[in-house]
Amino acid sequence: MTDKPTYLTRDGRAKLEAELEELTTVERKHVAERIAAAKELGDISESGEYEDAKKSQALLEGRIRELKHILSRAELIDEDAHSTGEVRVGSSVTVRLEEDNEEETWTIVGSAEANPRQGRISNESPIGAALLGKRARSKVTVQTPSGVMKLTILKVK
Repeated sequence: MTDKPTYLTRDGRAKLEAELEELTTVERKHVAERIAAAKELGDISESGEYEDAKKSQALLEGRIRELKHILSRAELIDEDAHSTGEVRVGSSVTVRLEEDNEEETWTIVGSAEANPRQGRISNESPIGAALLGKRARSKVTVQTPSGVMKLTILKVK
C-alpha cells in the first residue's frame, strides 16, 4: 500500500467509516460464527464450509486493513472552497468530447471514491490527471487505455 494521501469528500469519508464500522462489528462476528459452526461439524481438514469461512475471514480482514490505511492518510476535499476556475480535486467539470460532440460532466475525486458510471473520476486516472490545473475553454488530449480522447473544457465549478 502506498503512503500518498487519499482525497475524500466528507460524504466519502463517512461512507468508508460506516463500512469499516459494519465490517469490524457485524461482519467479523458473522464470519467467526461461520468458522465456529464449521468446526462443530467435525473434521475441518476436509470441510468445505470451514475453508470457505476462512477465505471469507481473510478477505474481510484485508478490506478492514485497506479501509484503515485509506482513512489514516485521508485528506478531506474542501468542497466549499471558492472556485479558482481551475480544475482541482472536488471540481465538477463539464467537457465536450470532440469525437462525438457529446457533453459530459464529471466530478474529480480521490481514487477511493471514483465511480465512472456515476460521473466521479479519480484524480489519478488518465482523464482526471489531464484535467487537473486546466481552465474552461482549454483543449485537452488524453491517452487512455481505449485510445486518444480529445476534450474541450466547457465549465469548471
